[in-house]
This record gives sequence, C-alpha cells and structure tokens, in this order.
Amino acid sequence: MWYMIYSEDVANSLPLRKQTRPAHLARIQQLVDAGRVLVAGPCPAIDSDDPGEAGFTGSLVIAEFNSLQEAQAWADSDPYMQAGVYARVVVKPYKKVLP
Repeated sequence: MWYMIYSEDVANSLPLRKQTRPAHLARIQQLVDAGRVLVAGPCPAIDSDDPGEAGFTGSLVIAEFNSLQEAQAWADSDPYMQAGVYARVVVKPYKKVLP
C-alpha cells in the first residue's frame, strides 16, 4: 500500500538540510530503484522552485510499504530526522485515485 510521509522542518533548517542531503537522497533512491516511490520532494518556504536562502518548510514522500508500522519506522530513521531537520513527521495510508 502507498503511504504519505509528510515532514515539517524546524525553523532555519537549511544548514542542516544541506549537510544531510546526500544521505537523505541516497536513502530515498533505494526506494526509487525498487519502484516504490510515487512522488518525493521538498516544500519550498516561498513560491519558487529555487527558494535560495529562504529554504524549505518540509518534505513529502509517497512510497509503498508493507504496513503503516514499516512506513513509520522508515520515516523515523530518515537522516533528516536523525540530524534534527524535521520537527515532526506524519505518516498516513494513501490511496492514489487520479491520474
């Protein structure tokens, strides 16, 4: 089943994001390579694809897991979570309807 993982950043997270980004992306790439990612990406703090120093307010990953518990465990182990980039993470089942 698909699961939505929405993570909200702490204030002024950009320096931590930059430092931890390679490990964070490598971990998501493993899911991509296994064909388990529907969509993934950050939420810019301003209305721009490249927010520069404004940074990001969070991230969204919609990926396939065997259970809610597996999805939650994966989210809890994210390098961004471990580094303190995220203030909170919400994991919920997700049903893709469109397109």
